[in-house]
Amino acid sequence: MALDPDTLRQLLDTVARFVRERLVPLEHKVAEDDAIPMDIADAMREMGLFGLSIPEDYSGLGLTMAEEAQVAFELGQTSPVFRSLIGTNNGIGSQGLVIDGTDEQKRKYLPQLASGAMISAFALTEPEAGSDAGALRTSARRDGDHYVLNGTKRFITNAPHAGLFTVFARTDADSRDSRGVSAFVVEAGTPGLTVGAVDRKMGQKGGHTADVILEDCRVPALNLIGGKEGQGFKTAMKVLDRGRLHISAVCVGVAERLIRDSLAYAMERKQFGQPIAEFQLIQAMLADSRMEAYAGRCMVMETARAKDTGVDVSTDAACCKLFCSEMVGRVADRAVQIHGGAGYIADYGVERFYRDVRLFRIYEGTSQIQQLVIARAMIRDANGGRSA
Repeated sequence: MALDPDTLRQLLDTVARFVRERLVPLEHKVAEDDAIPMDIADAMREMGLFGLSIPEDYSGLGLTMAEEAQVAFELGQTSPVFRSLIGTNNGIGSQGLVIDGTDEQKRKYLPQLASGAMISAFALTEPEAGSDAGALRTSARRDGDHYVLNGTKRFITNAPHAGLFTVFARTDADSRDSRGVSAFVVEAGTPGLTVGAVDRKMGQKGGHTADVILEDCRVPALNLIGGKEGQGFKTAMKVLDRGRLHISAVCVGVAERLIRDSLAYAMERKQFGQPIAEFQLIQAMLADSRMEAYAGRCMVMETARAKDTGVDVSTDAACCKLFCSEMVGRVADRAVQIHGGAGYIADYGVERFYRDVRLFRIYEGTSQIQQLVIARAMIRDANGGRSA
């Protein structure tokens, strides 16, 4: 449900002020401590940030895609790790239930996710399976009124803090592709579910990932999302458009922050008796970054508005994810270059962003997967809707 313009403006102003006054000053500390302070998580709960995309009927804000993208632009103006804390509740960790969950599943879990009382995790990737759905090995065997799950999930965002896991497992042992995969909601504390040690990562310190191990984990059959076997990957595909657009918007926000910081530094830093912003090669880097960030913002908003009208935007969402995640990497690289030696020193924060944004080209579908999605859609359309 779309907000009226005044309410939306108030929300965006509140988020922008929260980012500016509360989050930006904590960036260095969060990276050093590898932890987001509890009071920050509580403030996010009070602001309703855990339920941006969850319908109002289940205590969320029920934002449209275009509205959510604008919030993501603001959240991107600081370290991406803060957004990561609320990301799964608004995206892949909740939208499967929103789209395909049973009425009982929605009533039981969505209000807890919307309030932030329960943090979600999306357990798909495995040691031998990421983009390759056919390689998924985690199994789910029906046993009376339960399913027994066995397997290991890897690099699962928010796993150490999650109260609810969306777990993908193979219910058809004879299948070798995605058609035999089903999705389950599994509560933390369920016997047989354990979380491994926190991963040591290249960037985004303060946002935690870990293995999720399932050993004869008994899950009630009522927790099969949608109550139907073999629909797991179809559910996952349905949530991708929103997730990819959200991440694209965050990439734009981070790029805009880096451009702002680079411009301020270039106007202050002097060489050969004048600010380096006066040098044409510095200006070229600033201009290229501004151009690309603007293009990304336009792509995201155009696609988000189309999605809100019911248009199939799968290909365009993949275009946004590919362009924006690659774009912010280029902007971060230029930011380091503009800062010179200071860009390589941790005190300035630019090198942290340089490491943080590298992840955007990997999760929610790698750049290479986006290229395949786009090209295959082009070929299918050229064939009159038939696959090659």
